[in-house]
Amino acid sequence: MSDVKNNPLLCDPETGACEMPGMATNATGTEILKGVKPVNIVYYTDPICSSCWGIEPQLRKLKLEYGQYFEIDYRMGGLLPDWSYNSGGISKPSDVAHHWDEASLYYQMPIDGDVWLEDPLHSSYPSCIAVKAAQIQDKQKAVIFMRILREGLFIDKKNIAKWENIVPAAEKAGLDVAKLKEDYDGTAQRLFKEDLLLGRKLGVRGFPTLFFSDGNGNQLTVNGSKPYQHFENALKAIYPDVKKNTFEATDPLALFKHYPTLTVREYAEILDKSQNEAKQILEELYASGVIGKKTIKSGSLFLKK
Repeated sequence: MSDVKNNPLLCDPETGACEMPGMATNATGTEILKGVKPVNIVYYTDPICSSCWGIEPQLRKLKLEYGQYFEIDYRMGGLLPDWSYNSGGISKPSDVAHHWDEASLYYQMPIDGDVWLEDPLHSSYPSCIAVKAAQIQDKQKAVIFMRILREGLFIDKKNIAKWENIVPAAEKAGLDVAKLKEDYDGTAQRLFKEDLLLGRKLGVRGFPTLFFSDGNGNQLTVNGSKPYQHFENALKAIYPDVKKNTFEATDPLALFKHYPTLTVREYAEILDKSQNEAKQILEELYASGVIGKKTIKSGSLFLKK
């Protein structure tokens, strides 16, 4: 995509990762603690990371097929501290717009890079801290909240560094906005700093980074946007006793009971269909009025009604 490597927003399609500038591999061998389920996945991500948006199909599939065996501990990475650290290369938000349009084609996920021309983000820290604040209230709602933030950014071109755009996403996720603001201004700031510190200890250099662990010293890492098999294999290696849930998709609407919004790529990935077949099914459902649709220049998001 680009030979400029010193900006984290220029995610490398070959590695499938958005790498942080100047982050050294100084892992200290920190062990991931045992969770309630057999496998604990520590997932380093960032609401504005295009590569993380790129692995939504794989993660959604993994949750449906093996969700009873693992829990995901979502950690925020702070992909874009601000625009001042940059020395040459990409120096302003508008430089990212074209790259995001290319990333959309690569990941086959709808992304509109024009947000960097129309209402650019000054930092990813506000959205990271907002997610930490949401986690204080309800971890599951926080996952939904981050998904809504991402849809707002990648599809609706919303500047999710602005509190005015964070609030409606929080309301839609069923969060208490007053408490969210209180935690955002207080405890969530500390939790975010703890995430950044742990990330350095674990040797996180970019996003997405997922650490699969059984809490007994067995640990595997998946870096970047990889095919589904990489995530499934890591899970099986850490916990060989997993058994796949067979997802019967006799009803084309069944997936919307699990996920209220789906892209063509997500629908295709989860149901092992071709992109064309998935698109045809979703377009027919939309034409019949049973689901909604948002269309941007690089694709569509289909919505449960």
